[in-house]
Amino acid sequence: MIDERAECWTEMPGLIAAVQAAGDAIGLPYVAAQADLGDPEPMSDAEGRPYAETSFRWIDPDYAYWRDRKLALHIAFLTAARLVAEPFYYSDGHLGTWRPTGLLDEVDCSQARNTSNFGEAIIAPVHLPRGLVGAVFWCSREPVGVEALFNDHAGDLHNLALKLVATHNEARGRPRNATVPQTLTRREVQCLRWAAAGKTDGEIGIILSLSVSTVRFHLRNASAKLGATGRAQSIQIAAGLGFVGARAA
Repeated sequence: MIDERAECWTEMPGLIAAVQAAGDAIGLPYVAAQADLGDPEPMSDAEGRPYAETSFRWIDPDYAYWRDRKLALHIAFLTAARLVAEPFYYSDGHLGTWRPTGLLDEVDCSQARNTSNFGEAIIAPVHLPRGLVGAVFWCSREPVGVEALFNDHAGDLHNLALKLVATHNEARGRPRNATVPQTLTRREVQCLRWAAAGKTDGEIGIILSLSVSTVRFHLRNASAKLGATGRAQSIQIAAGLGFVGARAA
């Protein structure tokens, strides 16, 4: 495991350079990246130096955005990156992607629209198991015809973002304590799905014709297999691994 992490750190400079070069090539040379939107610490190298200081350029060289620990709570692009898993673009106060989606339509981009010298952007979210979400942003200072650029390059940019974020998280040993989960039984999955739908143990028992103690037995077993601590984390991990979907059992 230590050797694998060291190998990932070795690969990072090349990935950082590829991400920057891709932006330079299409007129979106200003880059920001975060491997975990839930982590207030900036994405950094093995010595703890933020890539925003050592590698990537930003539109406003005097704005050290990576030092703002509340950034992920109020930036529209980060909100959008949590809502959709495919890349999307920003232009003139609006977000768009390959498909119509009301989720992006509802994101308020007025802050970006009112920021001087901010033109257009392509954003590639990276959704990894266990609820980990990262993102890479390629931006310009002025309009560059981003919709056409998106149609031509979004797939390649998304692939680069995935490699960068996944490699960086592997190098850092994230998510912590991640293990290959044991196979869940049908009953364990059913109980998790109804728990994710907000049902109590008693309600799950009625739905599945089980006693409350049996429901709790299945949920405890599922939690242990997933390496989770508590009901909420069990549901989160199960959702990230695909055991819990949009519909209940």
